[in-house]
Amino acid sequence: MGKDGRAYIFMKIQPYKLAVYATRACHSRGRLVVEPHCAHRSPFARDRDRIIHSTAFRRLNNKTQVFITHEGDHYRSRLTHSLEVAQIARTLARRLRLDEDLCETVGLAHDMGHAPFGHAGERAMAEALAEYGGFDHNLQTLRVLTHLEKRYPRFDGLNLCFETLDGLLKHNGPLVDERGRMIARDATQKMPDLLRRYELIYGFGLHLHAGPEAQLAAVCDDIAYNNHDIDDGLRAGLFTMDDLCDVPLVWEIVETIRDETPHVADERLVFELNRRLITQMSDDVFVETGKRLARLSPQSHEDIRRAGQVMVDFSPEFTRKLQVLRDFLRQRVYRDERVSRIMSDAEQITRD
Repeated sequence: MGKDGRAYIFMKIQPYKLAVYATRACHSRGRLVVEPHCAHRSPFARDRDRIIHSTAFRRLNNKTQVFITHEGDHYRSRLTHSLEVAQIARTLARRLRLDEDLCETVGLAHDMGHAPFGHAGERAMAEALAEYGGFDHNLQTLRVLTHLEKRYPRFDGLNLCFETLDGLLKHNGPLVDERGRMIARDATQKMPDLLRRYELIYGFGLHLHAGPEAQLAAVCDDIAYNNHDIDDGLRAGLFTMDDLCDVPLVWEIVETIRDETPHVADERLVFELNRRLITQMSDDVFVETGKRLARLSPQSHEDIRRAGQVMVDFSPEFTRKLQVLRDFLRQRVYRDERVSRIMSDAEQITRD
């Protein structure tokens, strides 16, 4: 009972023991340049702090996730998107007993190599740099974090842990097959020289998956952008709430909310929709990942890296439902005529 006479319920958050398959900071392969141990923060927590204080992280505030036609203070930037990914990742990491700091770090930094103007800028960069091996935003993230940031007297970059860099490079999956051939839509794509140099220096094992924390961050990226693209699309007037009746996964939640609160305004409904959809997506990842882990029975994070398959993901049934939402957003947001017109201008600016 508080001093004001009200009764308060406090949920005690119990410290948890990392799972056997979690990546342990105490067993980290370390940094390229050896540094003194920090008594107050784990190596992964230090990585997170260095990213937050970096210039490249602040630049995310002026980079768009999707180049919406209407500008304003309420639309997502790469920065706000990265914060949302990190928040969801940290919550799910605790449920799966993974290292929260590493999950958060990959979530915060995963978009640091993106070009301006969203995917339009990346397409233009890939075209302009075709004769130099193209442009890959994950590889650019490593350039930023290992070379372009210049803050410390003894080294270029942020001198992050191996596990952080490995997760940022491969959170979307292995980069080469077991024969060393690039895994890409274009089967003729050659491995960029920069990637070869990174492999020689760090020994990532480009045919291996990332660890569980990075895999989780990648899934949380999906959770975050699918939800905030609904919100941003509605704000920009690209579709209405009732248009979502074509997406069963979303519409079931909308109908439930309207049944519970018949007079709720759409401005409030969308927040409740996002809240419940994020929970539903997170729960599915938690259950499905638990099943995959039970089948594999990994005894270390290396077992997950070498599993030959993604271990942290949505279930097949939920993936099919989610694909309907992705298709809807592709047609109603990413390919909207108004958005496409601005994307075209953005591509030209980048080429110039």
